[in-house]
This record gives sequence, structure tokens and C-alpha cells, in this order.
Amino acid sequence: MFTDYYAILNVTIDADPAEIKTAFKNQALKWHPDKNPGLDTTQRMQLINEAYLILKDYDARQRYNIEYLNYKKRQNQANQKTHKENQWEERDKTQENYNQKFEDNSYEIFDEELKKWMSNARNQAVNLAKQTIDDIRGMSKVGGQAIVEAALGGVVKYFVWGIIMFLIFKACQK
Repeated sequence: MFTDYYAILNVTIDADPAEIKTAFKNQALKWHPDKNPGLDTTQRMQLINEAYLILKDYDARQRYNIEYLNYKKRQNQANQKTHKENQWEERDKTQENYNQKFEDNSYEIFDEELKKWMSNARNQAVNLAKQTIDDIRGMSKVGGQAIVEAALGGVVKYFVWGIIMFLIFKACQK
């Protein structure tokens, strides 16, 4: 299966490392779970991280570019590019089919080393997404506990002040 990392980061094959880093940051910010409440952006974040892991590494990118150019050449020779783009536009309308926009199961990667690197990048991206979700849950739990503690502390203070004021008021009435 071939994944178009350049399309994921919205850069061209000629992008320099700084452009790739900027594109990664832009896509990561755009699709971060905190910026998209109510949407499951896990797949998008995994693909964004996976793309960055391959394209930021010089050796991995060189190998990827060879496959990328072969993939594009095969697409053009088969005259499927326009057809695929139309299919991808339809698939992009649904969140569940996000991966299909950038992945092509009909193209087999020939570089075995690149296959391993891409697989490792995918595993790292999945683990990073899981870690991010766990971190968000942990921060939410700690934040919730802090709110409860602050609220209880405030209630206790007001209660104590209320009793003191009541006693002072009663003492002044005598």
C-alpha cells in the first residue's frame, strides 16, 4: 500500500525541510483534538505524524521519493489520475474514509527497507496518538480534581466566614 505523504502535509516533492516542518506544524495544529472538539481526528493525526517521520528523515525521504515518482508515473500511465481524484474527493467527504484519500492499495512498494520504515513510522504515529489521548485524559482528570478541591476549599471558607459573621451579628444584638 502506498501513502501520499506529500498530499497529507500539503507540500510538493520539492519542499525543503523547513517547509515540511512548517507544513507538519500547520496540519498538526489544524487537526489537533483540542481544536476539533466532537471530531475523532485520531486517523488524521496519525497520518500527519507518519508523513512527517518519513519526510523529515533524509534517507527515508530519498527512498520514499523514488517510490513516489514510480507511483506517480504508474498513475499517469494508467490514466487513472483523474478518476482517482474524483473518487478521493467523494471519499474525503466522510471522516471514516480519510485514509483512503491518501492511500492506494493497488500500488506495491518495491523498496523493502522503505516498507519497514513506513511501517515503523505508522506504529510510532499510532503510539503518539494514543499517548496524546492518554495525556489529554490525564490532564482532564487532574484539572477536574483541582476544580473540585478549589470549589470545596471555597465552600469551606464561605461556611467558616458565614459562621463567624453569624456569631458576630448575634454578639452585637445582645
